[in-house]
Amino acid sequence: MFTGIVEETGRVISFNQEKAAWRLRIAARVALEGVALGDSIAINGCCLTVVQFDATQMEFDVLEETKRLTSISVLAAGSPVNLERSLRFDGKIGGHFVTGHIDGLGVIEVFEQRGADHFLRVRTQPGGGRHIVHKGSIAIDGISLTVAEVEGDSFAVWLIPHTVAFTNLHTKRAGDPVNLEFDLLGKYVEKLLAHPQPRNA
Repeated sequence: MFTGIVEETGRVISFNQEKAAWRLRIAARVALEGVALGDSIAINGCCLTVVQFDATQMEFDVLEETKRLTSISVLAAGSPVNLERSLRFDGKIGGHFVTGHIDGLGVIEVFEQRGADHFLRVRTQPGGGRHIVHKGSIAIDGISLTVAEVEGDSFAVWLIPHTVAFTNLHTKRAGDPVNLEFDLLGKYVEKLLAHPQPRNA
C-alpha cells in the first residue's frame, strides 16, 4: 500500500530481457534507505518487488503482463521514474490509499503551464471515466492528485510547480502514456452496487 506521495525521482540504468524475466535496474538514493529483499516499491505507480540491490541501485523482475499493460514498457536507460516506498504504519498519509496495481494506461492530451501552475489533461482507455469524480483522487504515474475536471473519458488536474519539478512529469509531453490507478474506494463501491446482495426476509 502507498500514498501517492513521490519520495524521489530515480533513473533507469537498464531494462533488458534476461533468461528468467525482464530485469529493471534503477539508480536511487532515498528509496534505498532501509530497503530489504522482497520490499515493494512503486515505480511510476506500479508496485514491483526488490529482487536485488546495492548501495546505489535496485533491481526488479517485471512480468510480461506488467510490461504489456503499463507504461513500464517504454522505459529505457536514462528514463526518470517516480519512486515511493510502501506505507509504514507509523508514517503519514499525505495523499490517498494507492495499491500500486495499475488500472490502465492514459494518454496526455494537454500539458501546459498556466500562470505559476500547470494544467494536465489525460484521456483514459474507453470507459475509464466512470471511475473518476470531480474533486476525487487519482494516481498518475504514482502521484496522488485531485481531479479538477471530468468530461467523458478525459479528466484534468492542476499541478503546483513543486510536483512538476520533483517528479518525472517535467519530462512529459502531449501524446505520452501514463499509468493510472483509480480511487480504490470508488472501485469497491462500483462493485457492490453492480452486484447487490439479496435482502434477508
